[in-house]
Amino acid sequence: MDLSRRRAAARLARAAGLLCPVLLAAGCTGPGAAGERAEGTAARAAAVPRAAADLQSDYLRVIDDVLPSVVQIQGRDDLGSGVVFDDRGHIVTNAHVVGDERTFRVTTAHSEDPLRATLVYSYPEQDLAVVKLDRVPDGVEAARFGDSAKVRVGQIVLAMGSPLGLSSSVTQGIVSATGRTVTEGSSGGGTGATIGDMVQTSAAINPGNSGGALVDLDGRVIGIPTLAATDPGLGDSAAPGIGFAIPASMVRTVAGQIVRDGKVTDSGRAALGITGRTVVDGDYRAAGVAVVEVREGGAAAGAGLREGDVITRVGGSEVTTITSLTEALAARKPGERTKVTFTRDGDERTVEVTLGEQ
Repeated sequence: MDLSRRRAAARLARAAGLLCPVLLAAGCTGPGAAGERAEGTAARAAAVPRAAADLQSDYLRVIDDVLPSVVQIQGRDDLGSGVVFDDRGHIVTNAHVVGDERTFRVTTAHSEDPLRATLVYSYPEQDLAVVKLDRVPDGVEAARFGDSAKVRVGQIVLAMGSPLGLSSSVTQGIVSATGRTVTEGSSGGGTGATIGDMVQTSAAINPGNSGGALVDLDGRVIGIPTLAATDPGLGDSAAPGIGFAIPASMVRTVAGQIVRDGKVTDSGRAALGITGRTVVDGDYRAAGVAVVEVREGGAAAGAGLREGDVITRVGGSEVTTITSLTEALAARKPGERTKVTFTRDGDERTVEVTLGEQ
């Protein structure tokens, strides 16, 4: 038994040992109870290595199934990962992986020979893009995408990609949270996008993992790893064990439109229909978003907002900056009705707005 299996077995053995007092407290008494407990303990001890072996078998099966669908994408300067979207050679990845480039070298799990791929469309607002292989070789398989609504906190996941250029690498963790709204940085090639409904995971996500696959133990892609959290207290270095993935349902929707129409036709992202800027108060603290322009026919125009208004709240979310306004909208859908609070000529007002689409 290798070291990882021995450690897993030891942890499971300790957990199994905790069951005995629970069973006693539940009333394991009477004639023959001691013998039954001894037999139960022996049975549990025998089950421990099998449980560890079963989990390892699940890992190996998922890796064998999914890794042929995960590729490495190399541009002139940047390197990332991608997931094969269909059997025609379309690959979905992050917009920040493709950047401003149009052609790429793609390496599959089964070959070191690079393939040529061309950009189909990039959608920085959701940090997603699709590239297409000029030629689809044998052994490249389309991934299966899961249902984001069924993702649960605590389920085991594997992250697959090319961290630091180490192709076909796999890390493991759990789903730590769902429904996160995260704003990416705009430096270092980031898009600055605000993305809602992201999956938070403890699986390690490092540079190069972007655009790869976050996979459940059924071998379904539940998200596209996109970024790791940073800790300002550590000089904005990555915060261990906190990474985020774009949910699979969003990936399917955006990539599906790009493949079908060559662009995103229905973003599913709510919008107010304004151009704004962050304003500060007398103490130079961010205090809201001033409306610079109201787009004709947009949600804000329909609700009576106008230039010079300062938005301070959307629904129950406080708005102090452009980023906080974007995050408040990212948590909502087009067509949803919500209250918008703003100040005009020093007076606070509230209107009900039917949100438009970005």
